[in-house]
Amino acid sequence: MRAIVCAEYGPPGGLQLAGLPDPVCGPGQVLVAVHAAGVNFVDSLLIAGRYQIRIPPPFVPGGDCAGTVLALGEGVTGFAVGDRVLASPGIGAFAERVVLPATQVRRMPANMSFAAGAVFLQPSATAYYALHERGALRAGETLLVLGAAGGTGAAAIQVGKGFGARVIAAASSPEKLAAASALGADVLIDYGREELRAALKLATGGRGVDLVFDPVGGALAEPALRSCAENARYLVIGFASGEIPRVPLNLPLLKSCQIVGVDWGGHSARHPQEARRLVDTVLTLYAEGRLQDPPLARYRLEETGQAIADLAARRIAGRCVIEIGTAAG
Repeated sequence: MRAIVCAEYGPPGGLQLAGLPDPVCGPGQVLVAVHAAGVNFVDSLLIAGRYQIRIPPPFVPGGDCAGTVLALGEGVTGFAVGDRVLASPGIGAFAERVVLPATQVRRMPANMSFAAGAVFLQPSATAYYALHERGALRAGETLLVLGAAGGTGAAAIQVGKGFGARVIAAASSPEKLAAASALGADVLIDYGREELRAALKLATGGRGVDLVFDPVGGALAEPALRSCAENARYLVIGFASGEIPRVPLNLPLLKSCQIVGVDWGGHSARHPQEARRLVDTVLTLYAEGRLQDPPLARYRLEETGQAIADLAARRIAGRCVIEIGTAAG
């Protein structure tokens, strides 16, 4: 099979398209023909050796995939050959085939394409876990979404609207804000042109925001925190800017607000049954038409390095997908 291999830590341009032996599933595993794989910001960190979890090279990166079941290992029930499935294995998805524990595999909704399925799980589950479980978002509250055109940001807009929140989408260009608007954002802020804190003061009538969804970090963190209302919650999702911010801790004291960490991957590993229930919830929301597909930037398998570079440089509005074969949809 063809696969993308990280032979040594480095930039996306160092990834190699290689031929590897076809994997064989063992007991409790499912062999999946990958039709599409999602690209995430964490992929750029993993291949550079800069993530908190270091995977020794060589390895096949790629954290999300969608495809069809080719074979079932001993003891696997609930699936059949040909089933349309998706999964978030963490690594291994940038390949034509992947073997997965059956517990990681979920059936796709009938109305979901392979391309949409490949970019769905991580951002949607992260957004729902962040806003519902960690942020306790309530109807009528004001939600600020930073990096609103990215994968998790786009998902947060939709989940937030589903909870009845007023959503302020902040992004770095008019094109990205147009994508956020199409997903239902109520207020748009271009922080490439506007000063974030001043724009938020105007958008909230000086009151501030109730919840901040921040997958960006960097220079945006402090003005967003300073824009919090009393009893607000500031959700730390990630650091797509590449910079982990250092904020003055007197701010949550003065604002009477909370800074809350959101680690969906760690939570799902520690609490797999709870995670499965949450994934069931977001898949149901999609099946019911309450979550829509974000804009998709599509690449071929041999273009995976370029896709990771484009996403890391924030040149993409929406999600980034690697299409493998002709069935990605």
